[in-house]
Amino acid sequence: PCPIVCDKGFAGAGIERAAAALGHVLIRPARRDEDGSGAFPGRLRQRIEAVIWTLKNQLGLERHAARTQEGLWARTCQRILALNAAIWHNWLIDAPVKRSLVAYDH
Repeated sequence: PCPIVCDKGFAGAGIERAAAALGHVLIRPARRDEDGSGAFPGRLRQRIEAVIWTLKNQLGLERHAARTQEGLWARTCQRILALNAAIWHNWLIDAPVKRSLVAYDH
């Protein structure tokens, strides 16, 4: 079991009970109707949103075309590995923008 970082949409007794039954703790920002006692750092939210934006837009995971969960997992992993290879290559050639995939877009 490990903590699960999620958005405030993952709120509710049912979701929290299900996560707790599996031994997980949900870490999420407080909703408007809750007190802000949960320490959820803003920089963590920004990092999560940047990763999600990259996966959805730059890597095209909204249009993944997978037919099974295994296929979705394989396509997700291959795109993350491709992004890491592109970033690594951009570092090697001293590209001005390290996270850009424009040069590899065919």
